[in-house]
Amino acid sequence: MHLHILGICGTFMGGVAALAREAGHRVTGCDAGVYPPMSDQLRALGIELIEGFGADQLALAPDVFVIGNVVSRGRLADGKPKFALMEAILDAGAPYTSGPQWLAEHVLQGRHVMAVAGTHGKTTTTSMLTWILEAAGRAPGFLVGGVPLNFDVSARLGTGAAAPFVIEADEYDTAFFDKRSKFVHYRPRTAVLNNLEFDHADIFDNLAAIERQFHHLVRTVPATGRVVVNATEESLQRVLAQGCWSEVARFGGGGEWTADGDHGAFDVLRHGERVGRVEWALSGLHNQMNALAAIAAAEHVGVAPKDAADALGRFRNVRRRMELRGTVARAGGDITVYDDFAHHPTAIRTTLYGLRRQLDGQGKKSERILAAFEPRSNTMKLGTMAAQLPWSLEAADLSFCHTAGLDWDAAAALAPLGARAQTADAIEPLVAQVLAAARPGDHIVCMSNGGFGGVHDRLLAALRAPAA
Repeated sequence: MHLHILGICGTFMGGVAALAREAGHRVTGCDAGVYPPMSDQLRALGIELIEGFGADQLALAPDVFVIGNVVSRGRLADGKPKFALMEAILDAGAPYTSGPQWLAEHVLQGRHVMAVAGTHGKTTTTSMLTWILEAAGRAPGFLVGGVPLNFDVSARLGTGAAAPFVIEADEYDTAFFDKRSKFVHYRPRTAVLNNLEFDHADIFDNLAAIERQFHHLVRTVPATGRVVVNATEESLQRVLAQGCWSEVARFGGGGEWTADGDHGAFDVLRHGERVGRVEWALSGLHNQMNALAAIAAAEHVGVAPKDAADALGRFRNVRRRMELRGTVARAGGDITVYDDFAHHPTAIRTTLYGLRRQLDGQGKKSERILAAFEPRSNTMKLGTMAAQLPWSLEAADLSFCHTAGLDWDAAAALAPLGARAQTADAIEPLVAQVLAAARPGDHIVCMSNGGFGGVHDRLLAALRAPAA
């Protein structure tokens, strides 16, 4: 089969492309931004990439066009179609489908699918669960919206049809012609509901609308399946109250799966009985909760909690999750630069408080945290959560916001932080602001769900440059 994938360089569609290629299909694709590292990864798999969405690609005549949700209908200001190839496909009556639909029909069918959903922590928890199964010898297939460092690839088929398939289950819409959440296509036997907050303001009107989509996911889990639910989230309890016909395993306070100890070293308890112990380099309550969810899910396919906990001791996390990008030696203390994917206010707050707790625990209370971030997600660009930014940045000593592309006043939103917050409408002045403020012992956390203009490398290069 020949697939031509529109929007191939996104993390999900790139994963679909990799799985299709591994399955022996011919894969080509196009995108508006064909650039590394995804372009390099896809070309290394023998996938031909085309820049743009030109109608001439219709001549490729694939067996099916696979449409990413970056594609939409409509016209530009000059009257030309936004996506000429999509218009040509529709005019020609050529076969097309969505990425989630193709995945469900050609990869997931007949597999024990383990889907990890939630506003935060999907990528990390999916990676944890996949690693637990790998360490247990289950050779799982997986598709993750990032690169787990234990595997160094974002997707693979797994060994044999009997191997479980772990997938990051996104609530964002499937395609312009299918407005259901992606995850309703996956039909999991094990579903993790990690947390649920309001997000994706560009497609959801309110939290209740997202809860309804999560309920649609729950409705697809069979009676012999398991729904692993965060017991501390009221929104998820409302989801279950709409109906659940499967076994429910709750984790966190008030649930059957709990933790006892510090976030970096804790016992795993089931109904109050110790069943394993996790000792790892990760920090933060959020990662402890992610671990409980992964252990409870793995137990559903026969992995003993002790073995799962032991495996997490060798878990190496995911790229762009408090990833250390470099340190610069200074008299009085190194300056450290991190990269993190956080973009929702709760994720920003969780990231910064996790680092603050880690530093305090190491006797480094005097060391400062500098947060450089860009509100880049569709929700943040709309300004829907602008009022939450001061709250999300409380743990940072100084904050620097990249405001390019925003239609709302970031400086006004950050005014409650006073002199602790600065804004810049381009990368260069932002870098200059951070450099002017940085001093020995600082920890600079760069947060974005995009490339952030290479701010990490620019900061490190400037910090390492000889003094003039």
